[in-house]
Amino acid sequence: MIERVERRHGTLSRESKHRKHILVANIDQILIVASAAEPDFKPNLIDRMLVTAEQTEIRPIICINKVDLVDLAALQPVIGAYAQMGYKVLSLSVRTGLGLDRLFLQLKDRESVVLGQSGVGKSSLLNAVAPSLNLRIGEISNAFKGKHTTTTAELLKLSFGGHVVDTPGLRQFLHWDMVPEEVFGFFRDLRPYENRCRFPNCTHSHEEDCAVKNGVAEGRLDLRRYESYLAIRNSTKTSI
Repeated sequence: MIERVERRHGTLSRESKHRKHILVANIDQILIVASAAEPDFKPNLIDRMLVTAEQTEIRPIICINKVDLVDLAALQPVIGAYAQMGYKVLSLSVRTGLGLDRLFLQLKDRESVVLGQSGVGKSSLLNAVAPSLNLRIGEISNAFKGKHTTTTAELLKLSFGGHVVDTPGLRQFLHWDMVPEEVFGFFRDLRPYENRCRFPNCTHSHEEDCAVKNGVAEGRLDLRRYESYLAIRNSTKTSI
């Protein structure tokens, strides 16, 4: 018997087959998991998830896994860029144990969801910090494309306090209920330049005297992030 329905908070959704797909609700934070290699590091996918985190006002934590497979110094520019924006970034390795203590502290006594493409090691990370979960993990294919091991979202209780939702791997992340004009406001690094453009309705793509374009040209803004903004804006439409 249903006695009452509580109001949701921290609801995370995406578009799937032109419909709203609610991934999870009542969460405090999103763990955005990417791999440094195998599969390749995809910062643009991170940006897409960050945009949704900004839209829903859910705290994001960027978790870069498998850093033992690369020269960590090569990742510092992108790690530094995200950190300068105020995002928490964890460099992690299940093999060496790097950063697992920090991940433990971020999960403890919080309600979290783990997002990322297949093969980045979401379940392996959870097993490393909470062995009692004993989640099934898979191998990476020869083409370094992750295979789906987690097939459904599952709410897991953590022995040290809190809960975590382990989700299936994402091949893409399409935004729901977002129009192109909103996208710029969800980029923390670009947002301060919004009122410096010549035109109040500047799209920061083709206009003259655009403060954002000038900032990119002068090296004050990151070119990759700007290109990511344009790609997301161009792919966003009003969802009904």
